[in-house]
Amino acid sequence: MPIRPENKERYPSNWKEISYRIRFERAEGFCEWCGAENYKPHPITGSKVILTTAHINHIPEDCRDENLAALCQRCHLNHDRHIHIKNRRENREKRRLEKELTLLKAI
Repeated sequence: MPIRPENKERYPSNWKEISYRIRFERAEGFCEWCGAENYKPHPITGSKVILTTAHINHIPEDCRDENLAALCQRCHLNHDRHIHIKNRRENREKRRLEKELTLLKAI
């Protein structure tokens, strides 16, 4: 998953090298949780697998090997699901409040 610009400073300058080592040296091109192979069709979804490096504890500054996992999109999204749900709720509420403020200003 791409690093959002607002989080870029939270990652070490050698993040690309760390991520590569986890995905291709340690995991040898396979998802460490489900075994899906990089650049091959996913055995469940059929979509092309692109391995990413996930922070197990969701803290980008913590780049210890034991906190990192090479994951396919499916496993990474499932791991981060609670964060995506929280962000969706917050964004929905923000849009609702912005719309309400716009309506109030029009009065």
